Amino acid sequence: MSVNPIAAAHLPLSREDMEALWMPFTANRQFKNNPRLLTKSRGMHYWTQEGREILDGVAGLWCVNAGHGRTEISQAVAEQIAEMDYAPPFQMGHPLAFRLANELIKLAPAGMTHAFFVNSGSEAVDTALKIALAYQRIRGEGTRTRLIGRERGYHGVGFGGISVGGMVNNRKAFGVQLPGVDHLPHTFNLSENAFSRGLPKWGAHLADELDRLVALHDASNIAAVIVEPIAGSTGVVLPPVGYLQRLREACDRHGILLIFDEVITGFGRTGSPFAAQEFGVVPDMIVCAKGLTNGALPMGAVIVKQGIYDAFMHGPEAAIELFHGYTYSAHPVACAAGLATLDIYAREGLLTRAKELASYWEDAAQQLADLPAVIDVRTYGLIAGIELAPLAGKPGARAFAAFTECFARGQLVRTTGDIIALSPPLIIEKSHIDQLFGTLREVLKTV
Repeated sequence: MSVNPIAAAHLPLSREDMEALWMPFTANRQFKNNPRLLTKSRGMHYWTQEGREILDGVAGLWCVNAGHGRTEISQAVAEQIAEMDYAPPFQMGHPLAFRLANELIKLAPAGMTHAFFVNSGSEAVDTALKIALAYQRIRGEGTRTRLIGRERGYHGVGFGGISVGGMVNNRKAFGVQLPGVDHLPHTFNLSENAFSRGLPKWGAHLADELDRLVALHDASNIAAVIVEPIAGSTGVVLPPVGYLQRLREACDRHGILLIFDEVITGFGRTGSPFAAQEFGVVPDMIVCAKGLTNGALPMGAVIVKQGIYDAFMHGPEAAIELFHGYTYSAHPVACAAGLATLDIYAREGLLTRAKELASYWEDAAQQLADLPAVIDVRTYGLIAGIELAPLAGKPGARAFAAFTECFARGQLVRTTGDIIALSPPLIIEKSHIDQLFGTLREVLKTV
């Protein structure tokens, strides 16, 4: 390709030009007949190929927490790729990987002391599951091979992630998944919790379902439980008051590891660095990604407690303790982006800014509650889920119509089924919140 990539982004694309790309999680034929193309981003906004300004209501894909076009990140990336573009991560290292691990650990709950770097949330989930299985084996409890996920959970698209996940469309087409996986019930209940402000009051008892699974399989066969503190991709399902605490207590009683998937909730989305701190529950492992580099480059991590790391550090010193990793683990350019991102978060107080805006955000979202199409509003920090009544015989159609109309009116939202999910950059101002929900209100009157 001889054309400059920036210039190429602004050249018109024909239907034929788009055919070679198989797009992820997209209705390819529908999209290519009516494409929505973005070519530029700054601050709270994208711009389309035609030059229209689009308010970003979802931080790209729950990841651009510090806003778009941060020169601190692009400069760090440019300098690093010019200095050293790649370094092998097996039996070799580079300084930025260690520095980023140290900075990440400073943000984690007390007692979580080591980070293993990967390239995505999906890889982080599979890594955490493998660590859990290996940990139980190392400590002499190799029969603990069963993994427990949760209905409506989303844990990426690896075979481990879809096995412990509980969203049917992510599972049904792929046949055999990991054996020995069970699921807790989800906590979603419109009849009990619709239009709750803050965490819902009903549902903590559902954590006790872990005891039922222990009675079925015996604790000696269960390695780990993985849940999202706030289930994002299924449509923003909040944990009932006391639910996560009861789940932690049950895991402790039975010697089961507790893994929090914080790919969405990490890096300030709830008003704390991690939801674990926000809800006062420390898991054994945290899975994170997305906001780690502000979405600038692919990167994820698994953060573990000291005891898990120590369990592997036995035997001959020259022996490899964990036979796992990726070609691009702790990629030096991604590490540079991560360090620049964490520095922005610290300097601008972004990891706690959602707490300052949460009340204003909640009030704005709840103003949609009187619309006939809206059957629930759920918010926490700078997250919102707006549940719509489905059109008869057309599940998902109403929310998708809202998505396309919002885009036509200069606003990007996200949908899952008939739920509109919002998660804007943490730099959002009250004027943007007014615009976001004002436009959404007008759109929802039409669909």
